[in-house]
Amino acid sequence: MNVSLTTWLLTIAALCALVAVDFFIGRKPHDVSVKEAGIWSAVWIALAIAFGLVVLAVGGGKPAGEFFAGFITEKSLSVDNLFVFVLIMAKFAVPSQYQQRVLMVGVLMALVLRAIFIAAGAAIISSFSWVFYLFGAFLIFTAWKLIQDARADGHDEEYEENKLLKAVEKRFGVADRYHGTKLWIEENGKRVMTPMLVVMLAIGSTDVLFALDSIPAIYGLTQDPYIVFTANAFALMGLRQLYFLIGGLLKKLVHLSYGLSIILGFIGVKLVLHALHESGVRVPEISIPFSLGFIVLVLAVTTATSLWASRKQAETEARHGAPEQVETP
Repeated sequence: MNVSLTTWLLTIAALCALVAVDFFIGRKPHDVSVKEAGIWSAVWIALAIAFGLVVLAVGGGKPAGEFFAGFITEKSLSVDNLFVFVLIMAKFAVPSQYQQRVLMVGVLMALVLRAIFIAAGAAIISSFSWVFYLFGAFLIFTAWKLIQDARADGHDEEYEENKLLKAVEKRFGVADRYHGTKLWIEENGKRVMTPMLVVMLAIGSTDVLFALDSIPAIYGLTQDPYIVFTANAFALMGLRQLYFLIGGLLKKLVHLSYGLSIILGFIGVKLVLHALHESGVRVPEISIPFSLGFIVLVLAVTTATSLWASRKQAETEARHGAPEQVETP
């Protein structure tokens, strides 16, 4: 798509307005109910679909297909990221009424950081076509790593703060308890961070690692920076509500990592084939309609088998955990 600067600015302004509305509605700390999370999750998904239809009307089927494929892929990867968010919330013992504020600011930080990654990726791709080989190999490696982590029950590990976060904590100091939604307080004559700011930084900085696989993945579906940015934006902006909606269901998605590994491996192969094609090698290229159908099918099968396996495990645990019947004479 040939996107003008005006379109870029209008899109960013519209996204900022949506974020402002979301922030205004959730400005008061409170426990988010499943109903509230469900309504807003549906709103964000509806907005993404509406945007995709606008792209279809203006740009045609190819960019619209790229947007939907990218949005679904990024949304799926975001769901996997929620496992880590749960660990972070538990690590810092975030009170339930403050969790939505933490996620809101953390997601905004993630969106800014991803915009930088997207711009860098676009610049690299336009200058070095061989980078597709690198992206493809990295995604295939990530797919293998996901399978290894899934086999090792990696989601059950405790969250460990990264070196950057530890350095920031050491430099500024951290209060021993939460002070509402305050980020800084005066303590013993010194200005220190509150745990609220630390956990926001943890979520925002952790997303940098997530972007290392999600950005190459979407560039494997489209090389249009506008589509890449908007797909990421819509996938991230509904992440907070999704956290509260499916938080209790995350442990039931036992096969999600396997499904994501298949998707990342598939996109990695697609990238390598595209790179070979660009180099003049006659190889088949995977179309966007096929990619979109494949991604949806893998996610549907993964979700179905996850729920089936979780139900079977629950039935087995209930059967073995039931008290034995003692016959009376």
